[in-house]
Amino acid sequence: MSKLKIGIIAGEHSGDLLGADLMSALIDLANQTSPELHLEFRGVAGPKMQKLGCHSYFDMEELAIMGLLEILKHLRPLLKRRKQLAADLIEWQPDVVIGIDAPEFNLGLELMLKEQGIKTVHYVSPSVWAWRQSRIKKIKRACDKVLALLPFEKAFYDQHDMPCDFVGHTLADQIPVEDQQLQCRERLNINAGAKVLGVLPGSRGSELKFLLLPFLQVAAQLQSENKDLVLLLPTVNELRKNQIESQIAEHFPELTITVSIGNARDVMGAADALLIASGTATLEAMLMKTPMVAAYKLSWLSYQVFSRMMKTKFFTLPNLLAGEKVVEELIQDDASVDNMLAHIRPMLETEDTEMKQRFIDIHKEIKRDASKRAAAAIWPMIELNSTSNTK
Repeated sequence: MSKLKIGIIAGEHSGDLLGADLMSALIDLANQTSPELHLEFRGVAGPKMQKLGCHSYFDMEELAIMGLLEILKHLRPLLKRRKQLAADLIEWQPDVVIGIDAPEFNLGLELMLKEQGIKTVHYVSPSVWAWRQSRIKKIKRACDKVLALLPFEKAFYDQHDMPCDFVGHTLADQIPVEDQQLQCRERLNINAGAKVLGVLPGSRGSELKFLLLPFLQVAAQLQSENKDLVLLLPTVNELRKNQIESQIAEHFPELTITVSIGNARDVMGAADALLIASGTATLEAMLMKTPMVAAYKLSWLSYQVFSRMMKTKFFTLPNLLAGEKVVEELIQDDASVDNMLAHIRPMLETEDTEMKQRFIDIHKEIKRDASKRAAAAIWPMIELNSTSNTK
């Protein structure tokens, strides 16, 4: 039996989901086209990727860092990790290496590997169209191909003569177009007539640092106004759950809120409204058709740097896809408790049918069987490289 070696590096929870789906699609494609092939995966993997057989050289959590100051604080160990990972992969000689998101880490890694003749793919375009557009030069040096999740991203790469395929978003394939609120409430044992607020301050430690307490303050105020309001806060693992519960016990001991692990999508779908950290989660919430208010905070220095480099009018994915403000965006000083309350209250009082319809329209646009398209875009590169290696 012949073997294809595929390097795959995910930097956070959303990357683990994308990576697992891509691995499954590549395995299916191999079984269909070359049943005698065995695919071996190595890199940096979360639990879903590891379950499918990907060997992880180190814990994916080490890469889940956001913000300029936070990256600078961890720069030395990150660079050390990247150098060692590059050495390990070069020694292994994979047929292709796929970096999933985490551009600050993965682009440098891909550059080192490509310089050694290893084919490289970057899956999930960096927000190069939004800020620091000069990064396109590094992307062209580091990657043989970019796989874009969103249609406007491919247009940007086409302008710069960078090979790019728009594959759609795997979440759009996984989630039904129809509203799932009743089904989600049944799974969470929540009454169909209850008022439910989902509180999603993010999965990264840096996000929780800046957003958890103000989000909880909003939740506490709303629950004081309506004692029957159901509050749900999903998180990604036991570590984050313990961190969140300790903060609730210290600062909001009277708050009645359910903190859970691994059911963020059901929480999104069950809620009447969401208070959510801007990021990939806003896309998932949009696909669940739940009205939301998106907020984000960074350290003062990180915000000063990033705000000067932003090239887009919006920063949440639903608004970028719509080309207009559909979701309220609150960033930095605007992400005050009073502002969040002012925008989230109406959503708990009256269903926002207009926002839900826009979400349905966008969902249909990006539902493209993404993982299969991504696998099909990568497969010729693997076969070509494998053939050349056997000459």
